[in-house]
Amino acid sequence: MEQFSEFFMQHREAIFIVILSIFLGIEVISHVPAILHTPLMSGANAIHGVVIIGAIIVLGHADTTGALILGFLAVVLGTLNVVGGFVVTDRMLEMFKKKK
Repeated sequence: MEQFSEFFMQHREAIFIVILSIFLGIEVISHVPAILHTPLMSGANAIHGVVIIGAIIVLGHADTTGALILGFLAVVLGTLNVVGGFVVTDRMLEMFKKKK
């Protein structure tokens, strides 16, 4: 427990910024109109592609088991997000095609 409190005290500014970013992200996403969802999802897919590359690089330089697990988890979750985003985008664009 002492290590946790020491880590928190050393990195409190960064932790504070992450917490504020989470709340800001939730607030922004909750106010996006449905018409803008597809373009934003495509942009998020591009960003998560960069996240996946970064996670792979970090995973390659991991020294501890915990870092390997977190890196692998980051790659898996980023990949799921990209694939899910492309599926949603494809389904949304399918709605605009002419019926035969």
